Amino acid sequence: MDTSELLKKVRKIEIKTRGLSNNIFAGQYHSVFKGRGMAFSEVREYQYGDDIRDIDWNVTARLNKPYVKVFEEERELTVMLLIDVSASLDFGTQSQLKKDMQTEIAATLAFSAIQNNDKIGVLFFSDRIEKFIPPKKGRSHVLYIIREMLYFTPQSKKTNIGNAIEFLTSAIKRRCTVFLMSDFYTRDNFENALTICNRKHDVAAIRIYDPIAKELPNIGLVKITDAETGHEMYLDTNSKKIRQSHNDYWKRRTEELDNIFAKSKVDNVSISTDQDYVKSLLRLFARRR
Repeated sequence: MDTSELLKKVRKIEIKTRGLSNNIFAGQYHSVFKGRGMAFSEVREYQYGDDIRDIDWNVTARLNKPYVKVFEEERELTVMLLIDVSASLDFGTQSQLKKDMQTEIAATLAFSAIQNNDKIGVLFFSDRIEKFIPPKKGRSHVLYIIREMLYFTPQSKKTNIGNAIEFLTSAIKRRCTVFLMSDFYTRDNFENALTICNRKHDVAAIRIYDPIAKELPNIGLVKITDAETGHEMYLDTNSKKIRQSHNDYWKRRTEELDNIFAKSKVDNVSISTDQDYVKSLLRLFARRR
């Protein structure tokens, strides 16, 4: 992709996603995520009814009276996008690839963040940390993020979600809002890492999938290749048994992910590349009220 073509694509995405963030998501985003972070303000003497977990034991010991920490809502948020750049996202049977829809959703969230004067950062991951873009404010920063999403070439094709979550938990000290975006084609067990991360931060998961992952069409004998491992095989889609087995796997995997998100207390949404992601994101926001 040459420079002029890249800039045109960035501009096209900006026009579409910035309009969505201005007209649809700004109020939704603000009401759902604003003020969830709490920052330390001061200490005061303990009063009846205060949570004992808020006691500042150092101050209490020095003054020989119980004191508690007082927190206030942060006026600004830090938003982190955890974006899966593994090879399985480079696939699509509809009007766009999974990674293209992911880019649009990420851009919409990014513009919503800066409209509310929040910082936005990105972590690209495969089975390794591919690139970390520290949180900053401003339109130019968002455009830089979009260019990276369009142009970035990962070193690895595979996926390890737990590794990415653990890196974020250790790298971002201050509480932030996290959007984990992936098709969740991974064999790693990321439940524990996600649970720990959601205790420290505010995590929401966005699963992006192609309709063929859910229901295999009857199109005869086809050759399929695993984008992440390179494994090739032929599949007879005329077989009702094979199509049913494919659908059963989808249901099992969906149930597994639902259980992981439920145990980790992480809100989530699944979005197909043939769906309107605006409605799906609004449903995600509505569940967080």
